[in-house]
Amino acid sequence: MLSADEIREIDAELAHYEQAQAATIEALKIVQKHRGWVSDEAVADIAEKLGTSPATVDAVATFYNLIYRKPVGRHVIHVCDSVSCWIMGQPRLTELLRTQLGIDYGQTTADGRFTLLPICCLGTCDRAPALMIDKDTHRDLESVDAERLGVILERYP
Repeated sequence: MLSADEIREIDAELAHYEQAQAATIEALKIVQKHRGWVSDEAVADIAEKLGTSPATVDAVATFYNLIYRKPVGRHVIHVCDSVSCWIMGQPRLTELLRTQLGIDYGQTTADGRFTLLPICCLGTCDRAPALMIDKDTHRDLESVDAERLGVILERYP
């Protein structure tokens, strides 16, 4: 069931659209903001609120890689795996993260602090490789070492 706050925020978004279905991505983002991820139940509730099918809402949710359909850690690390980042050292950066966090892509640390995910592009090709933690983009990581990476990760308790 959608919370009163979620309903209020979705209603505010609906005022900007002629058709309720056009607010699907915004509704998903609102639910994720409140819950951290979007469950199957939430997909069904959003569909009911917008007058569409759960399959339609799920199709939108699974298309966008910043909508999480399973629980994630308090902080999500997206590692850019575009060609530019790959050439400039993304594999090494990913290996450093795997070693420091003790997890692989799609996994969450045992303490629930970090989830590690690939992302196809962060749009910072001129300063590759890059990663994004929550909404913060970290660039120019070609020569990052374990110590510097540790300093970056410490910013996210």
